[in-house]
Amino acid sequence: MTELLDNPWVQRLGFVFGGFVLGVLLEFVIIRRIHKLAEQTRFKWDDMLIGSIRGVGTIWLVAGGLYLALNVGTLDPLLVNTTRSVLMVIVLGSAVIAVMRVVGGAVEMVSGRAGGAIKSPTLVVNLARIAVGVLGLFIILQNLGIDITALITALGIGGIAIALALQDTLGNLFAGVQIILSRQVRQGNYICLSSGEEGWVTDVKGRNTTIQTFPDGNLVTVPNSLLASSIVKNFSMPRKALWVTLEVGVSYDSDLEHVEVVALEVAKEVLGEVDGGVAGEDPIVRYHTFGDSSINFDMRMMVREFQSQGPVKHEFIKRLHQRFNDEGIEIPFPIRTVMMAGGGESTVEGG
Repeated sequence: MTELLDNPWVQRLGFVFGGFVLGVLLEFVIIRRIHKLAEQTRFKWDDMLIGSIRGVGTIWLVAGGLYLALNVGTLDPLLVNTTRSVLMVIVLGSAVIAVMRVVGGAVEMVSGRAGGAIKSPTLVVNLARIAVGVLGLFIILQNLGIDITALITALGIGGIAIALALQDTLGNLFAGVQIILSRQVRQGNYICLSSGEEGWVTDVKGRNTTIQTFPDGNLVTVPNSLLASSIVKNFSMPRKALWVTLEVGVSYDSDLEHVEVVALEVAKEVLGEVDGGVAGEDPIVRYHTFGDSSINFDMRMMVREFQSQGPVKHEFIKRLHQRFNDEGIEIPFPIRTVMMAGGGESTVEGG
């Protein structure tokens, strides 16, 4: 038994296995319990930090066990140096990955808090992670003794060639950055482009912005350069609540004061009872046109958000039609008088 324990390979295996066991205990006992405690708090930063370092401790402990195993007995110096370099790359690489997770999570949380969105656009998160990854790569290369000056020079020359070859891609990339920094179009906003596309902004990526249409829910992909140069109507800013307008016509024989009272009563009732209506904002009636067969007015009501228009309009039209019938208020058909060639005339309703 003593001879077995004195065997260098058994000792080396023991160090590696011991590091693995400690890593598993750290991951599945300590970190898991800390993560459960973090989930019980109302702060999100601790959840993000714990989630970012998961798995890193196990890698480091196994690497530490392997490093100690290299010091047991005599091994080929080339093998030892190569293994140490590989371990250094693994340790630094895992640290860089952890920092990329932290930075990406921090950008999502800060952007989400500032913009009121659920998460930050993919483009912002990816750019932040890439910046950390490139910096980490340079640090690893320096620790390996590789001169990065020539590499940076080559990247600069290659970058010019790539920029010329990928003008459209880079144009969309910088347009995406402009869209995010301008904060005039954000995730979750309902927008309508001058080209006709409209819907909710779901994400801003490197090349395009995705929009979920209403009411079918399909995704429309719009190049960032097109979005940046388009005339955009944002229904979610400066606030999500918006006025919805319905045009109604009544007979010339109607008592307009009575019509206004009835229309306002129906509108207030709808806004107070239908989900999506804003009961705190009084509806507005405005007469505006002496039409061919009716006096027309606009009924303006405040709804909570863009998709609330449909239910509120639907219920208002039904209730107003019923109330007008009960009050004896006529919504007239269009009437046209056609002069005949022989001197006669004909009256046509609805045409």
